[in-house]
Amino acid sequence: MALFVLGRLALLAGVVFVVATTVFFLLRFIPGGPFNQGDKEIPPAQKEALLRHYGLDRPLFDQYLDYLASLARLDLGPSMTIDGMTVNQLIAEKFPRSAMLGMLSVAMALAIGVPAGIIAAHRRNRWPDKVSMGLAIAGVSVPSFVLAAMLLLVFVLNLRWFRSVGFPPGGTLLEQLHYMVLPAVALTGFSLAYITRLLRSSMLEVLSMDYIRTAQAKGLSLWTVLTKHGLKNAILPVLTYLGPLIAGTFTGSFVIETIFAFPGLGKYFVVAISNRDYTVVLGLTVFYAAFLTAMNMLVEILYTLVDPRIEVE
Repeated sequence: MALFVLGRLALLAGVVFVVATTVFFLLRFIPGGPFNQGDKEIPPAQKEALLRHYGLDRPLFDQYLDYLASLARLDLGPSMTIDGMTVNQLIAEKFPRSAMLGMLSVAMALAIGVPAGIIAAHRRNRWPDKVSMGLAIAGVSVPSFVLAAMLLLVFVLNLRWFRSVGFPPGGTLLEQLHYMVLPAVALTGFSLAYITRLLRSSMLEVLSMDYIRTAQAKGLSLWTVLTKHGLKNAILPVLTYLGPLIAGTFTGSFVIETIFAFPGLGKYFVVAISNRDYTVVLGLTVFYAAFLTAMNMLVEILYTLVDPRIEVE
């Protein structure tokens, strides 16, 4: 296990290096820059001072080496468009909010998707299966922004079960959850549908195995057969999906965060792209790549806990 963790940490470092290098040079080669965007023209003297302040007047390769040195110290640099804000501060402030929203979304997807997949497989070609698959197809087909607009129309404007959109940073946990329910549901639609379909397919394959029929012949209860013998062996594809799902939802969704005015990480990432904020775009991309690699490593470790026959290498 120790060698596995060390190997994955080395992989993590390699992924960060490749991503940082690729994005660094791509940003520099794209026309425009952080100080010549928008309608207002910056005076040449002020623009030159800004370029000098952020080191953008230096040779490109020197900038690259400086960034790698800062990255090795876990310093992602200052934002070029947000006064007094570093990328580290931006992540520390916005990531917990996106992570809370993502955690709620993943929990909802698993809490509903796993039982729905089990029931659909057990009741194959009957009405529970048809209802589950119909809803799953709808969940995969309907874009998240359409679902978000429908939720706002029904629950905020018509029923008024939810007061407004946004997020109360100083509110209690219950108040914060109240503001996160609708965006979490909108964010859950696709993942819930995908988990349901994925687990149904895996359960159908497992339930046709000989050891399942043997367990049934021994008189084991339906619950024991489905969960202890069936789900335990059918859950691995869902665990594989959890890695990128957690990385994607925890780091924020620009569309959902914009519609619900949720101040998360995804919204600032896309704004930084439009503003050509080199350090924010690069820092958040590196952070996302590192987080995704770490989540996949945890999923591989979970494999061994669910199925001891699988060994990490």
